[in-house]
Amino acid sequence: MNVSGRAGAPVARRLGLAFALLTLLIALCGTGTLTGALLLESRHDRVTHRVHPAEDENLRLANTGVSAQRSMRGYLITGDQAELDAFRMARDAIPAILDDLRAYGVVDERELATQQRQLQAYLRVAADQEHAAPRSERAAALTREATRRFEEFQATNDRVSNRLAAQGNRLEEHADTVIRLGVAGLGVAVVAAVAVAVYTSMHTIRALTRPLRNTERTLARLTAGDHSARADEDGPEEIRVVARSVNLLADESSRLRMVEQERQRLSGAARETGIRIRDRLDVDYVLDTACRGIGEVLAADYVFILLAENDGAEFPLVRVWSAQRGLLSEEEGRNIPTLPADVVRDHYRRGTVWLLTDMPQYTSESRPIPGAPGSFGETGMPAENRAAAAELGLDSAVVFPVGVGEEPIGAVAVARTSSDRPWRPVDMEIAESMASGVGRALHTALLYEQESSLVEKLRALDKAKSDFLSTVSHELRTPLTSIVGYIELLKDEDTGPLNPPQLRMLDIVDRNANRLRALIEDLLTLSRIESGAFTSRKTPVDLCRLVASAADAMRPAADAASVSLETTYPEQPLVLHADGDQLDRVLINLLSNAVKFTPGGGKVSLRTDQRDGEAVLSVSDTGIGIPAAEQEKLFQRFFRASNATDQAIPGTGLGLTIVHTIVANHGGRTEVHSEEGRGTTITAFLPLAGTDHAEGAS
Repeated sequence: MNVSGRAGAPVARRLGLAFALLTLLIALCGTGTLTGALLLESRHDRVTHRVHPAEDENLRLANTGVSAQRSMRGYLITGDQAELDAFRMARDAIPAILDDLRAYGVVDERELATQQRQLQAYLRVAADQEHAAPRSERAAALTREATRRFEEFQATNDRVSNRLAAQGNRLEEHADTVIRLGVAGLGVAVVAAVAVAVYTSMHTIRALTRPLRNTERTLARLTAGDHSARADEDGPEEIRVVARSVNLLADESSRLRMVEQERQRLSGAARETGIRIRDRLDVDYVLDTACRGIGEVLAADYVFILLAENDGAEFPLVRVWSAQRGLLSEEEGRNIPTLPADVVRDHYRRGTVWLLTDMPQYTSESRPIPGAPGSFGETGMPAENRAAAAELGLDSAVVFPVGVGEEPIGAVAVARTSSDRPWRPVDMEIAESMASGVGRALHTALLYEQESSLVEKLRALDKAKSDFLSTVSHELRTPLTSIVGYIELLKDEDTGPLNPPQLRMLDIVDRNANRLRALIEDLLTLSRIESGAFTSRKTPVDLCRLVASAADAMRPAADAASVSLETTYPEQPLVLHADGDQLDRVLINLLSNAVKFTPGGGKVSLRTDQRDGEAVLSVSDTGIGIPAAEQEKLFQRFFRASNATDQAIPGTGLGLTIVHTIVANHGGRTEVHSEEGRGTTITAFLPLAGTDHAEGAS
């Protein structure tokens, strides 16, 4: 049964009248409640923020006065200067308390003036008490006078406190009255509102029930999945509007469902294309796969990809795909003009999608394109771009700049030749997502390509460096051997006796030659380590014997540096399956480092012991130590601590690298414990002969 607009009008009027009355009652309730709340708030604010703080300040004034009187009495009785200082502190605080009490504005100004005057009268007597001798007759007389005047102040202060308390009680009683009246008025208004609501609902329920139930059934069918269900638009006008809205929502839901299905289809195809693009880190593969995949997923007629060259000064076309011919050849792509660099950069800075429709109107003549980036929006397309677009028959295009960071690395343009297939929002959304994925894949592939090239160059450079170190070290050994030999001949005096100055100079030459020989040995060892030719000839070796021998060898250098050298090792042998020469190299390097970095008067300790099937070799010093932030780099080649560099202590930074390599080559490990300014301890753990670690290391 259809109900005309006239049949629906009474329901609207009744509802309008009822709602107006309800609104009025609610407004009255709200106004009464708000008024009562404001009154309560004002009373509460006066009590909380003015009366009670004023009571506290009045009490603080009394307490400060009492403190001043008590301190003055204590001074006159004991003569203690601390009591006099306490009096003065209390006296100086009184003016500020009076100002704070006056600021609250709830105390009668005359009473405040009376308290101030009485306090001033007391303080004048107290000022005379300051100059009276403690325990004198004058002090006693002044004390009686001061007590009298202070009692006058206390009496006034008590009256003020009583008035403030009475004022607070009156405000609280008034607030209780407001609450009772407000609750009563609110109750009446609520009863009236309920009565109106009941009356209105009884008169309108019949006109609303049937069409609402019809609409409810329609909504239930839609919820259950029956997307063809629609509501009958009958009943009062208000219900017809609701039914019409339900039908419109159902129509829109069907449309959105179709759009979502299309989005899911395109997203699935785009995802598969993205997986193929990321399958290989090859720029050409990424470009080919992306160009073909974007064109097929978006049903485009053309896809153009631009890639930056010459540090971004140019953006040439690197790939062109046609729906009819697939990927065009490189020669065909060169015949298509590219986008100007300023257009790509400006578009990238905007960070938005650029959609260009109705292209023929911009290709027929040179005219600015509204909203276009760069020169396209200022002067229009260049002549060669207009000619190419007209020749290809382009009707619309979407351009996406791609990049990472502040500069673009290229752009992707997708074009169609027919106005019958406009770009839908879902097309642009999927295209933008795919272009972003292409940008990331291209960035990764370009970085991988650059990294691969850089790694090859670094490998070649490292090999050249290693070859150079090996060659130079070998070439230096021959003349150095000759120098050392002739030094020994000169010391043997086969060519004649030498005087003391000549012998001292010869010792200097000998020491520096030995330093140079040690450096060459370090370089040769490093070269063998890097080339993989570093091996150990392992035989049973007594570590205790090696420790004693190394300590004897380093003792002259320690004595010359005024550094004490002490050794501790067990009486029984610690047998290792190891290369004795290499372990001796470890001991000499550790001891020479410890002596070198320990100032005169310091101590170097060499200890060895066994623990859990391992020989524990430890070298400790009281030297300059190693900064905590640099300790993890200690075993890197050529690394030197910053404090050693600052103090100009000579060294190559190879000793500990060689120590670490030799210990690791013997199946051991190295640990460092150091504190800057307090010394360093380097500990090597080496497997004893016959253990699993020793067998594995051999």
